Amino acid sequence: MKKFFGEFKAFISRGNVIDMAIGVIIGAAFGAITSSLVTNIITPFIAWIFNTPNTDALNLTVREATAESEAIVIGFGTFLGTVINFLVIAFVLFCIIKAVNKADELAKKALKLQKEEEAAAAEAKPTTEELLTAILEEIKTQKQ
Repeated sequence: MKKFFGEFKAFISRGNVIDMAIGVIIGAAFGAITSSLVTNIITPFIAWIFNTPNTDALNLTVREATAESEAIVIGFGTFLGTVINFLVIAFVLFCIIKAVNKADELAKKALKLQKEEEAAAAEAKPTTEELLTAILEEIKTQKQ
């Protein structure tokens, strides 16, 4: 049993598990933000465009509620809100991924440039033989 908890501790303290947990928490918070954006800003705007009190008015009631049964409603407005919520999340994720890819591309270019500069600097250095020859010539000119 002690070995089991030791393995669990090793598993849970690995970096990628912690990164994943942070991602889930941030994702949940981001979901709340986009839901609020859709519910409180975009949906009322759509209701205003269609001249309805809210998007629930866009729902289609197939059968009214009676004492024996509930109403049957096709939720076009509710579905529209869910689709808009998805599109907002997808757009933001697209922008984030595009920014990360651009940053990765710039980092790779900078690393390649740095390696090229290092290679050029290494090529520009004189060889040991060239240095020794220059030293000998300097010594000869000083003796004269």
